[in-house]
Amino acid sequence: MKTRKPAKRRPRVVHTLPALRQAIANFRTGGSTLALVPTMGALHEGHFSLVRRATSRANFVVVSIFVNPTQFAPHEDLTTYPRTFAADVTALAERDVALVWAPSIRTMYPDGFATRVVPDGLAKVGLEDASRPHFFAGVATVVAKLLIQCEPNIALFGEKDYQQLKVVTQLARDLDLKTRIVGVPIVRERDGVALSSRNRYLTAAERQKAPMLYRALKDAAAKIGAGAPIAKAVEQGRNVLAQGGFQVDYFDARNADTLEPLKASVGEPVRLLAAARLGTTRLIDNIAV
Repeated sequence: MKTRKPAKRRPRVVHTLPALRQAIANFRTGGSTLALVPTMGALHEGHFSLVRRATSRANFVVVSIFVNPTQFAPHEDLTTYPRTFAADVTALAERDVALVWAPSIRTMYPDGFATRVVPDGLAKVGLEDASRPHFFAGVATVVAKLLIQCEPNIALFGEKDYQQLKVVTQLARDLDLKTRIVGVPIVRERDGVALSSRNRYLTAAERQKAPMLYRALKDAAAKIGAGAPIAKAVEQGRNVLAQGGFQVDYFDARNADTLEPLKASVGEPVRLLAAARLGTTRLIDNIAV
């Protein structure tokens, strides 16, 4: 239960586990609550929406900034992933963040590190895991470490990475962690494009095409809501994207809770999820039906 609000301050930046543990212990004095917003930096309004939700629900907010190498495959963009640390800290100073946890790779994965969290269930349903089979073991391992290190009451994740949100929620439950995982709605540009640090990879021409992904999801959701066969609406959405120059990884309707393929029964909660490439940029998005 939130009891008081600390005065605004520039966030303290810590890089070592002893400094983090001392800061967390200080925050906990008097029963204060703590929220964690895990990020890989290159912060944008989507991240700041998580921070705003966190500051409204806890006395102190910790933002982690760590580009996690274990969730990148060798052919992916680890070396080129945008890094804007100084600008990120400056932006967080204006948003009532108490602490920035910025560990090095060596701190998170010291010599001899040999333990991974390898999730099943929601992490193996043929969506992100089909295109990126390495991804969720990397995410689950780093998130488990962050939750153990920071001991937050709540941790906030965006719904844009919907499967990730579901996996992390199950991880916290399965490992009996005290942290409650909170999902926060997608933040979009005026034209509907979901905010992402990777959007900066898009060329000007690709950025003009990018809204087609959200439009295809909205159109498919509208057709399903009007009673059209789900399979037909999904197929039409895939075709629209392919004809528009996207390379579609998936465009599918799933049970919103389990992420399993839909069954014949009426009344299932439905989520449309999509991932597609424009040039070298992979975009993901989703929408409730």
